[in-house]
Amino acid sequence: MGNFVEELDVLLSSFPEDGTPLVVFGDFNIHLEKPHATDFISLLAFFDLKRLITTGTHKSGNQLDLVYTRNCITDNILVTPLHVSDHFLITFSLQLSTPAPPILPPVTFRRNLRSLSPANLSSAVSSSLPSPSQFSSLDVNTATDTLFSTLTSSLDKICPLSTRPARATPSNPWLSEVLREHQTELRAAERKWRKSKDTSDLSMYQSLLSSFSVDIHAAKSSHFHNKIKSASNSRSLFKTFNSLLCPPPPPPTSSLTADDFANFFTDKTTTISSQFSAPHTQEPRPTSLTANNLLSSFSPLTKEEVSKLIMSSHPTTCPLDPIPSHLLQAISPTLLPALTHIINSSLHTGTFPTAFKQARVTPLLKKPALNTSFVDNYRPISLLPFIAKTLERAVFNQVTSFLSLNNQLDANQSGFKKGHSTETALLSVTEALRIAKAASKSSVLILLDLPAAFNTVNHQILMSSLSALGITGTSLHWFESYLTGRFFRVAWRGEASRAHHLTTGVPQGSVLGPLLFSIYTTSLGHIIQAHGFSYHCYADDTQLFLSFQPDDHTVAARISSCLADISTWMKEHHLQLNLAKTELLVLPANPSLQHDFTIQLDSSSITPSRAVRNLGVTLDDQLTFTNHISKTARSCTFALHNIRKIRPFLTEHATQLLVQALVITRLDYCNALLAGLPSCATKPLQMIQNAAARLVFNEPKRAHVTPLFISLHWLPLSARIKFKALTLAYRSVTGSAPSYFHSLLQVYIPTRSLRSVNERRTP
Repeated sequence: MGNFVEELDVLLSSFPEDGTPLVVFGDFNIHLEKPHATDFISLLAFFDLKRLITTGTHKSGNQLDLVYTRNCITDNILVTPLHVSDHFLITFSLQLSTPAPPILPPVTFRRNLRSLSPANLSSAVSSSLPSPSQFSSLDVNTATDTLFSTLTSSLDKICPLSTRPARATPSNPWLSEVLREHQTELRAAERKWRKSKDTSDLSMYQSLLSSFSVDIHAAKSSHFHNKIKSASNSRSLFKTFNSLLCPPPPPPTSSLTADDFANFFTDKTTTISSQFSAPHTQEPRPTSLTANNLLSSFSPLTKEEVSKLIMSSHPTTCPLDPIPSHLLQAISPTLLPALTHIINSSLHTGTFPTAFKQARVTPLLKKPALNTSFVDNYRPISLLPFIAKTLERAVFNQVTSFLSLNNQLDANQSGFKKGHSTETALLSVTEALRIAKAASKSSVLILLDLPAAFNTVNHQILMSSLSALGITGTSLHWFESYLTGRFFRVAWRGEASRAHHLTTGVPQGSVLGPLLFSIYTTSLGHIIQAHGFSYHCYADDTQLFLSFQPDDHTVAARISSCLADISTWMKEHHLQLNLAKTELLVLPANPSLQHDFTIQLDSSSITPSRAVRNLGVTLDDQLTFTNHISKTARSCTFALHNIRKIRPFLTEHATQLLVQALVITRLDYCNALLAGLPSCATKPLQMIQNAAARLVFNEPKRAHVTPLFISLHWLPLSARIKFKALTLAYRSVTGSAPSYFHSLLQVYIPTRSLRSVNERRTP
């Protein structure tokens, strides 16, 4: 039996395991129920061969004639006795599966931009562009198309696209030829042991495995040490960190196409917009506007101003860009006359170039654990051309300057405004709630939910809102041109969907989109304040809050009335208020007091929550921030755990950068909200900071952290909170903080004359 099994092993090893069907049959003369058949059965199972179940195939009743198959289907099995032999005839139908055609490796297209000289590209573009006098005579659309085609052709000429097969699975760069040979020896030893089950073969396999593990760890450490040390900028450094920390994402499902995503994103907006009737009347222009309060035209830009716009922008590259943005910045002196003409011609004629009206949308999975086969688990990420966003910045600067000069911007809107952030917005709300609680008042906080708010903005209503603010003439025509004729395509797995035209909404990923949305919703503040509520907005996240005496029994009715008017306003402005996701937080004047507010509106019911998540911070009904501290500590602990796993591959400097990016930034986010809390409440966060410092220096768990903080120039957590609060106070005094902070500060006026009376007063 031993020689037969070994010879059969050699025979079966000669057949390819690429899915080709295999049938092994014959008179094996082996009694499968006997102990000596164990090696035979194990061998066939090792090669994934499955036995055909039959009745007895010999006149004695034994199964001596056996049939084994792999990668094929059998049916209609029949065993027939024969008069000429003591063995029976076995017949069956065999369905051979056609082996799948070999999967060719995907082909990637790339340019060797590292070998590209910006000077050569600049020279090629300069020689291909029309002369400045000829270019300045072109209209804005022709000039834009000419510039784009020239940039594309020049790049293709100097640095053409090349094809290269992409590896299905990337190879490990730390595997040298010597390690590959050791890996081959290790696998051979493993196969030998699994077949023989001999203890000496097991010892040899374990010895090779131990040696190979040590060699792999050393090679991996050396590779990442060298890679981190040679990282020329933070971008390449964090790319290395991601390759170490983040596992490769799951492959996208093949059942979805680019058109599936495009249809889903379009249908979602269409479904919401179809609920509303066409706007009947336009908002009247305020009579207080005079010729000095109108923005009828935009001012032209100089070459220096255009250059400043280009060089100050982050060089994000979109697939629609003719050349990478960092190259455009590098050769910007050559392009300045052309770019200045395009921008000024657009501002002067009120025409937004057609080439800038397209967007490329990439679906991004909302969470890694979600099912990749459902389109509603993806969010659209819209990408726009770099030059288009440069033109938008030119308009954004002039419009915001005009609105600020005429005091037309909503002071309670913190989204995408200089000096404003989610932290300042949350501070404004929480301080108002704290002041009310200190005055023995209860409060309610309502968080509105507006699904697809940016995508359902009605253009006619938006144009009326712009006109009401004093934007008229060529400036108003420019915005009309900017909004109309836009379309997008979805890019998915190397394919692009058909074009889908946009009839509503402000462009996602644009510079002007948030500003236009805040203008669109300006009148909502008047509706809220008419019911005695205060409010604060960050883009489309709207927070309503009201403080009241604990014995006031009209609060529930006031909330219902306010939400009803807000819902009416939303419908008039083609926005949808999702009452099912609208959250209500009740903050009693003291912990023993209970308010039972259940708001009924239409067919929806809003019940209070004990805690709500607002702009990334969890607020509880006692403002203790216990839930927020707990969640922050958990996320930081998880980040430290991941960093600790790769700490042997990191230098001390690289570890510090990674800890600061993934842990300290989480501790610092909105930490001003924690001012005034007892140290026992913030102790979990201080312990996280202590563990982070020890990890940077690879110190043991009980090591003293004060010298580590000094070396890292880190303030302890309580000092970081105070520093943030003092920084915001200083910014408020100097005028660089949001205006709504001014009411929170009181200037100290001494009762008697002091020597510092002539110095700057501090709050």
